[in-house]
Amino acid sequence: MGKHVVVGAGQVGGQVAGLLADQGHQAVVVTRSGSGPRRPEVALVTADAADPEAMRPVTEGADALYNCANPRYHRWPRDWPPVAASLLAAAEASGAVLTTLGNLYAYGPVDGPMTEDLPLASSGVKGRVRARMWEQALAAHEAGRVRVTEVRGSDYFGPQASDQAYLGSRFVPPLLAGRPATVLSDPDIPHSWTYLPDVARALVAAAAAEPAWGRAWHVPTSPAVSIRHVAERVCALAGAPAPRLRRVPGWALKAAGLAVPMLREMGETRYQFDRPYVLDSTASQAVLGLAPTPLDAALEATVRWWRER
Repeated sequence: MGKHVVVGAGQVGGQVAGLLADQGHQAVVVTRSGSGPRRPEVALVTADAADPEAMRPVTEGADALYNCANPRYHRWPRDWPPVAASLLAAAEASGAVLTTLGNLYAYGPVDGPMTEDLPLASSGVKGRVRARMWEQALAAHEAGRVRVTEVRGSDYFGPQASDQAYLGSRFVPPLLAGRPATVLSDPDIPHSWTYLPDVARALVAAAAAEPAWGRAWHVPTSPAVSIRHVAERVCALAGAPAPRLRRVPGWALKAAGLAVPMLREMGETRYQFDRPYVLDSTASQAVLGLAPTPLDAALEATVRWWRER
């Protein structure tokens, strides 16, 4: 089986490494701290992904290189460019397929479902950072220097989800305990929610499928539903009391943002929760041969994981 290098061991990178190991591949996880899944089939390497000289020996002989890094939200303009350039250089030197974990920010506000052929029209700082990363990678691919693909999802939920996730620690644990869950927007607007194991499967599939190279793809994602619907299904599946949702007013978010960089940065992408935010994954499902995990099955696994914590 092949050698696969995963940069990042967070909510996605760790699951990618575990999936690769399950498939019999040699998985190498690169982080600054040397963290990652503690299992014999996974090698953990301490290195700075932004350092091309450090990444070159790590990626030598690799079949695929997965960019699952996650710089701090408010440092994207500073931290992403050197990481992206370093990994692009490493993929070019090694011949590995560079498979990047992207998101939907680069599209900016849109009317209607988002498909992969939309222009990268964001005027926001974070959206432009992600757009430039893909444009540079795609230019290198089209020049014949490297093979690249990108996989984009909506807001994540599921096992190993970050505490900062919209359906994370402020949402699921309170519902399971019969307390109000905190939401930051209108709870009745349709929104796409992407299941973390589906993200890992899509990244691995895109790296292996030659028809996927040279294009970006959406993670197979279930039809959009409101956050209220998610709350109702969580409580029904868990046998918990009917959900109560507590919405944080906009003025309170702005005030909190003065002290909390993460909340301040969310102002740029607020539109994602103030209007329907719908991801269409029809094309990727056909090319990658994957289907989204049914919502109830994904929520059952999510509930089990939070209860085990």
